[in-house]
Amino acid sequence: MKKPFPVFQSDEDAERFVETADLSAFDFGSFRTAGFEFETKDARVNMRLPESLLNAVKEKARREGIPYQRFIRQALEQAVTAPTRKP
Repeated sequence: MKKPFPVFQSDEDAERFVETADLSAFDFGSFRTAGFEFETKDARVNMRLPESLLNAVKEKARREGIPYQRFIRQALEQAVTAPTRKP
């Protein structure tokens, strides 16, 4: 059984670990692609939503442990990068 990947307090700690560890012993199954999170967020979107939908988005983001605007960006990213379904 593979070990869970450890959590680090700094980038330097993580870099030292990756340089010296045998990474084949760890389970990367819970990792997710970061995608657009590294790009500069220089465009704005303003839209109106039903309050119930916004509350549901905020609650889902809270359960996932992320800010709700990041949750919305991730949902948009998944929508535009998902393979297109053929009829």
